[in-house]
Amino acid sequence: MNGLAISTEPTTDARRDAIIRHARQQFMSVGYAATRIEPVARAANVSTATLYTYFTGKADLFTAVIDDASTDFMRQMQHVKSSSGSAREQLVLFTETYATFMGDPFVRSVFRLVMAERPRFRTVALRFFEVGRQNFGAALIAALETLCRSGELKIDRPSWAAGQLMGMIEHPVFFVPLVTGDEVKTRRSGPQIAADAVETFLSRYGTGD
Repeated sequence: MNGLAISTEPTTDARRDAIIRHARQQFMSVGYAATRIEPVARAANVSTATLYTYFTGKADLFTAVIDDASTDFMRQMQHVKSSSGSAREQLVLFTETYATFMGDPFVRSVFRLVMAERPRFRTVALRFFEVGRQNFGAALIAALETLCRSGELKIDRPSWAAGQLMGMIEHPVFFVPLVTGDEVKTRRSGPQIAADAVETFLSRYGTGD
């Protein structure tokens, strides 16, 4: 995918990792505008000058935080892609992983930021979202095609079916809290939402074999 080539290799620079970790906490707790470089540096036990050797400024730091979150998700997806088992077992693993990603408050904070500062961060935030959605979608479509060949599912268009399953996860764990500012939350847990989505999906596409 053009523009989405993010390395999944863990970094070996402990100071950079600490800066990103504490910056993520700051951005999540107080937002982009209120986040300041100096407190992030103190929390990471580095000097402000050291922080600036890694990042040119707050915008560069925020971009690194988003890309780091994308890398975390891609590592999760490597585990999901290698999963095996029955259709139900594989789909539950997929949906629980996706629910965890889409339900992360940081994911919503990225998109709230985009709504507030669209000209500056729109591309970065959309890249973050597409890394998760497309990596998940591609792996899910491949799994559905395999399950169709084995006779466990009967699906004419796996890409459409994958979108339906993802939509059942996205609506309650991402879009509702995004729109309501987290004031409205589903009573179901992430695993419950995943299990319900899989049950609905299998009732439509499962063969019962």
